[in-house]
Amino acid sequence: MQTYDFIVVGSGSAGSVVADKLSASGRFSVLVLEAGGTDRRFYVQMPLGYGKTFFDPAVNWSYKAEPDPGLGNNVDHWPRGKLLGGSSSINAMVFIRGAREDFDAWAAAGNPGWAYDDLLPSFKAMEDNAAGADQWRGVGGPLHITDCTNAVHPLTKRYLAAAQQAGLPFNRDFNGASQEGVGVYQITTKNGRRMSAARAFLRPAMKRGNVHVETNALATKILFEGKRAVGVEYEQNGEKKTVRAGREVILSGGSVNSPQLLQLSGVGPAELLGDLGIPVVLANDNVGANLQDHVGINYTFKGRLPTLNQILRPWWGKLLVGMQYILLRSGPLSLSMNNAGGFFRTDPSMTRPNMQLYFQAFSTVIPKSGERPILTPDPWPGFSIGLSNCRPSSRGEIMIRSKDPRDYPRITPNAYSTNADVDEMLAAVKFVRKIASMPAMAEIIEEEVLPGPSIRSDADLIQDFRKRSGTVYHPVSTCRMGPDAARAVVDPRLRVHGLEALRVIDASIFPDNITGNTNAASILTGWKGADLVLEDHK
Repeated sequence: MQTYDFIVVGSGSAGSVVADKLSASGRFSVLVLEAGGTDRRFYVQMPLGYGKTFFDPAVNWSYKAEPDPGLGNNVDHWPRGKLLGGSSSINAMVFIRGAREDFDAWAAAGNPGWAYDDLLPSFKAMEDNAAGADQWRGVGGPLHITDCTNAVHPLTKRYLAAAQQAGLPFNRDFNGASQEGVGVYQITTKNGRRMSAARAFLRPAMKRGNVHVETNALATKILFEGKRAVGVEYEQNGEKKTVRAGREVILSGGSVNSPQLLQLSGVGPAELLGDLGIPVVLANDNVGANLQDHVGINYTFKGRLPTLNQILRPWWGKLLVGMQYILLRSGPLSLSMNNAGGFFRTDPSMTRPNMQLYFQAFSTVIPKSGERPILTPDPWPGFSIGLSNCRPSSRGEIMIRSKDPRDYPRITPNAYSTNADVDEMLAAVKFVRKIASMPAMAEIIEEEVLPGPSIRSDADLIQDFRKRSGTVYHPVSTCRMGPDAARAVVDPRLRVHGLEALRVIDASIFPDNITGNTNAASILTGWKGADLVLEDHK
């Protein structure tokens, strides 16, 4: 049986970074097990190609959540990356670190080293910010971040003006001094190509002789000797294989796959494991529990000015933007659909924003079955103002259904299951309408298409956002970090409580969700986690 110093399960946003940093000195051998295949696909590398990968089983786990009472019993689609780079290879690329207060709260909960000031040097070191360096931002790191200010659709300026007329300040950099306000989103691209974690971290690491990457390798079980993790069992091309870890096994499968693999390996709720006939290695009810996710909705308008609909819908427009992208690596296909956005508070007494805005200069009221609506915009000039909650109080869980590692786990989000989440979303959708009513936008709006002017009362607005909301793909906290084994899965050094030589390093360790998109913080978790591992193996 082959032995490596470290086995990293998952090559996603955190796993790619872990593999890169652990192998950089040449002292350690690193094996990366990735259940999916290569990221060298046209629609992965093309930024707007995520419209194609949204339902593609070749690169996407395409999970389905349980019917959710909070979402009108809808069954939500949960895309997760199943390829090198993980979800960073199929996401919308918006780069948001999170609020200072988010990380300070993590540290205050008993996790030393995770406060904002502790993490800021790592955030700066990992990035190459096209807009330049300052006291908050870095240049020269592996992860290139593009400033889209001069590339966004002209309608974006009207959105920014309207939001300022509604009382929000303009914010040049959401990752700078403060998050509140509206502005243009920065994205993880470089020269018109997606800058996934695989491109930034894993591909350079793969050039080293001490890094070995196995694709199409589904980890099925962590191997233990007593309480010590000593290896991993995996399936590849129909064959069962095992490999040993001389130092540590590191789970970087993400918020769905990491708790799933722990449970399959006998680490999780004792009652669940007993019912499924899985021998208990360590009982911990927190494995798969405490699921948090951001939930969002779009308000869609018919406009009087051209939007991306008029370019992306007709065949000649698709040809035009396709040629622009292939020849110049520019145009709509080189961007995210979320050109701009922002952060605001539904209650001025809050110390940080609790809602995130998104502006999209296109609309998809009439989606085509089986593909993400980006690819078939409406036949009239439409645009959307979307929003999502930042730190909802609702909690769900992710639990395995059987001992078969190929069975998808049961995902139970419990969206809008608290009055606080319903109340803040009600206030938030009213604010979206306020933005749309400001002169800069009102003068170019023909009509509100969704939900439409007939939806006015609080009861109707609540019914509408329950019916139309869905995940914005930011699940966290299913292997949460904390000092107390009775309330957490990993300690502040990301070691699994009660076990040896086993860590979880990915977004599942977040003690609580952050204010904004989770990819930057997931990459940061890989960076910080790898530093902790290296400190322990000097």
